[in-house]
Amino acid sequence: MAEHADIPRRVAIGDLVRYYLRLGAIGFGGPVALVGQMEKELVGERQWLTKGEFREGVAVCQSLPGPLAIQVGIFISYIRGGFWGAWAGGWAFILPNFLFVAALAALYMHFGDLPPIRGIFYGVSPAVIALIFYSCYRLAKLGMEDRLQWAIAVACFIVTVAVRAEVALLFIVSGTIGILSYGTVLRRRSAAPTVPLLATLPAQAGTAAAPTGSLLGQLLVFFLKAGSLTFGSGLVIVPFLEKGLVQQTGWLNGQQFLVAVAMGMLSPGPVVITATFVGYLVAGLWGSIVATVGIFLPSFLLILIVAPILIRHRNNPNVQGFVKGAYAAAIGTIMGAGVLLGKVAIGDWFTAAIGLVSLVALARWRVSNPLLVAVTAVIGLVGFELLKPTWVFVK
Repeated sequence: MAEHADIPRRVAIGDLVRYYLRLGAIGFGGPVALVGQMEKELVGERQWLTKGEFREGVAVCQSLPGPLAIQVGIFISYIRGGFWGAWAGGWAFILPNFLFVAALAALYMHFGDLPPIRGIFYGVSPAVIALIFYSCYRLAKLGMEDRLQWAIAVACFIVTVAVRAEVALLFIVSGTIGILSYGTVLRRRSAAPTVPLLATLPAQAGTAAAPTGSLLGQLLVFFLKAGSLTFGSGLVIVPFLEKGLVQQTGWLNGQQFLVAVAMGMLSPGPVVITATFVGYLVAGLWGSIVATVGIFLPSFLLILIVAPILIRHRNNPNVQGFVKGAYAAAIGTIMGAGVLLGKVAIGDWFTAAIGLVSLVALARWRVSNPLLVAVTAVIGLVGFELLKPTWVFVK
């Protein structure tokens, strides 16, 4: 990483922990909002790092799989607090989200079969579908640049909906297409050494042998795989989780899975905190701890091991080509997951109306995720009482 003479000092690990505990507790609004808040506070107000350092960190984190906001937090903690600062600041960022979602999961396990809870998720589930589609639209505006990327996205969408193929393979194929199309491999017949390292991470996750042993061990392996597949947005994890948790293992049914995604969107921090909720449903408190460690551990390893290499090579056309292809795959798989989950969430005219109105509210009035979830929860309670739908099953 380039040296910056402006701010040579280190930040005490205690200060990093206090800052990220606070940000993790109040950080609503998604990755873009969280990254913007860090820039405002850490560059403009606290002056812990320069604009150049911050933007370099964001660029590096965008080139790696993993939840963007958490990885930026780990990166900043690393360059200002060293190796142990990265671990302390990163887990401090995650801890408030973990406690919040684990508490919600405990309440859900005790009260999830009550009619009011079913009514809440009768309204919230279609709102989650709207959130998925709107987030996908924003991501597409941010990173989709040409027809080839859209072709990759459409192909990944079709595969996800039609055959629900292994998501890791889609990312590897798409990234390879990106290297061949945007990089220099075909012209020089050699790629930068960073590309194979970056590309093999999702490949290894997707082709690992089926987990064996205890349930906690299976959860850990599953979420370690999932934590390596979140290119572009935490929402990329949704199709992978839906396939593994609902189709393959049967740990959750479709409605329970939607509830878990809703909890991830309702809480502060990244959507991938959904893992905490899932882990609690599958194996209690220890399950939530194991799932949380599994989903975030790849982010720490990538920042501490791969990021220093990527900083030197991120302008390489082959690296950029892989990222562009993987980003397009993310758009397609998110859209596919939205369609698949929509079949579970929308079962009548009332839920269809909630989904449509939620989408309009997000696009036109930019309502926040917590506000949308709160309003649709109330609407769901009223609609459930009036219509008494028999297809809604939560727990």
